[in-house]
Amino acid sequence: MTRILFLCSLSFVLASCGRFGNADIKEEHRERIVCIAKQYSEIIFALGAEADIVAVDVSSTYPPEIKQLPTVGYHRALSLEGIMAAKPTLILHDNNIGPEHVVRQLEQLKIPMKVFSSGTTIDSTKIMMREMGVYFHKEKEADSLCAKLDRDMSLALDNSKKYKQTVKVLVIHFGQASNVFLVMTKKSTAARMIEWAGGEMAVTDEKGMRQLSAEVVAASDPDVIILTDFGYDRLGTNEKIKELPGVSGTKAAQNNRIYRVEEHDLVYFGPRTGENTLMLQKLIHQDAE
Repeated sequence: MTRILFLCSLSFVLASCGRFGNADIKEEHRERIVCIAKQYSEIIFALGAEADIVAVDVSSTYPPEIKQLPTVGYHRALSLEGIMAAKPTLILHDNNIGPEHVVRQLEQLKIPMKVFSSGTTIDSTKIMMREMGVYFHKEKEADSLCAKLDRDMSLALDNSKKYKQTVKVLVIHFGQASNVFLVMTKKSTAARMIEWAGGEMAVTDEKGMRQLSAEVVAASDPDVIILTDFGYDRLGTNEKIKELPGVSGTKAAQNNRIYRVEEHDLVYFGPRTGENTLMLQKLIHQDAE
């Protein structure tokens, strides 16, 4: 787990270097909210409640305009100095922040912190969006987001009933390092979206992500490989990815069925989850169209 955390942290830092120098354009704001949860960040912007958000963590990458805000670092590798530089009057987090000593320091400083309900299913995500709507006085906007999510999910699930074949999908997160791939498993959020889209994950495990050797990746022999943006962009083309050990002999590589998907579209639920499931359907069922 420590190694996975290090890889995630390092990858986000490398991908987000340009954001560390962002200027604080809200210096005059009396209310200064630091949001250290990518799921919250997307929902707050979707609600139109972002006016007092002065900084976010580097994994908050949607919508695109959020990248103009200063960052306080990776949510599991925070520093007290980085957070205090944002002069927060409120910190929003989802109980997935660290390290522990920084969390204790924040508690000792008595900076107000707020955690919303957990959104790990579609139903609980809607509950969370409505809770956030009440908190930010955006109740109607929250209702609209929930209604759109319901419509998109209904369409995606109806579409799935039409497919005759289940597509086996391998999701590689952050690409390859030292002949090891960080792979999402059947326990991940991405797995549920792939299943709703009419696919199945190529790898099982008790954890949501697992480091796997090239040999295990090759043995999973997926029909489709999805790479999240950081790993895909490091190589840049399908041809380069198809040369990777473990990937080269798969059906996905042989049939050129390798796709780039933004990380933020796969790793949490939110107002666009139905929309993202429909996007995945188009990718993995291209042969059925």
